[in-house]
Amino acid sequence: MLCSLTTLTYLDRICISIVGVRIKSDLHLNNEQFGWVLAAFALAYAVFEIPSGMVGDRIGPRKVFIRIVIWWSLFTAVTGLVNGLISLIIVRFLFGVGESGTYPNSILVVSRWFPVNETGKALSWVGIGSQLGAAAAPLIIVPIAAAFGWRTPFYVIAAIGIVWVAFCYSWFRDFPSQMKSMPVPEKKMIALSCRHKDQQELVPWKLIFRNNTLWPLMLMYFCCQWANYFFIAWMPVYLQEGRGFSENSMKEITSILFLVGVSGFLAGGAAGDWFLKHKGLKKGRRLTGMIGLGACGFLLWMAAFISNNILAASCLIAANFSFSFSVMVSYAVCADIGRNNSGTVTGAMNFFGQMGAFSLALIFGKIVQVTHHFDYPLYVLAIVLFSGCLLWLAIDPEKTLPLTETKQ
Repeated sequence: MLCSLTTLTYLDRICISIVGVRIKSDLHLNNEQFGWVLAAFALAYAVFEIPSGMVGDRIGPRKVFIRIVIWWSLFTAVTGLVNGLISLIIVRFLFGVGESGTYPNSILVVSRWFPVNETGKALSWVGIGSQLGAAAAPLIIVPIAAAFGWRTPFYVIAAIGIVWVAFCYSWFRDFPSQMKSMPVPEKKMIALSCRHKDQQELVPWKLIFRNNTLWPLMLMYFCCQWANYFFIAWMPVYLQEGRGFSENSMKEITSILFLVGVSGFLAGGAAGDWFLKHKGLKKGRRLTGMIGLGACGFLLWMAAFISNNILAASCLIAANFSFSFSVMVSYAVCADIGRNNSGTVTGAMNFFGQMGAFSLALIFGKIVQVTHHFDYPLYVLAIVLFSGCLLWLAIDPEKTLPLTETKQ
């Protein structure tokens, strides 16, 4: 279910980038203006991420998921109705409000539903959904846009969201104990071995922010999401306008990149669990994160440096594979330190991450608009990712939140 949810989030999120060249042409937008359109989503997502995570901790993820998908489906459809820059920015901001809270509540579900030793596998499938959605998007969106115009794909994707809401409402429950069809021994096994503990109280967010691991984790994720938002927001435009690929070639490269990302999440989950077993929690998480961000930064730098388009595209594909390692382990650390407060902790981390996405969206467009060169922003992106790689040295997943406020 979580995999299908994140598949849908990225199918929605990347749609505007896939048809970005068409939208820019139809609405007469330059790269700096299109950067503001992309940034509006990231800003709204960031602002509402922490509240959405806190709400999930308190009322349960099921109600939050239903609210999220109904809201974002509505504004996905409305995106197809806009007729100018201002209306597009407003709608994309409201769309970002809707999508906020998806990942904090997904991590909360993992903390409630999966044994500790299966966290890596569970998080892998949460991440795989994002890659599947982004891989499927070009194959679905480009043919529809070519046949019916760039507005129609937004209506189609919005309808898919409503179908998902019906599935979530009828089947999903907040706790395994609420599932009538689940065998009692399995319920007991999960209750004894998952990170969620009935005796732990929810800790006020002011105390959560005193955790020594949370600040470097948030700053690292600020850097990390520069890469993610390049892949899902600017890369389709980069391939077409920066590298001269046709729309069909862009479609194929984008799909391949995110399909390879699926294997990256599988490998990242397996590597994270292997490092955890052989190196311990602290070293295991750090090694996985540093390898992922460091390799991603290097490969993006190479993509900018190489003049051959095929080799550059290959570097981009490999960079997304490496990036998957760091994303998976970042959410694992949220579950490590957050436990019952995993939604709030993940929301805090994702707030900083989306502020990084907001920065990338604006800076990328501004640099291109000023220099008329699409490779220069990739050098800046690589430097940011190397900084995030070093921040992993300050992240300690063994420093968990207190069980109660009085023990702080």
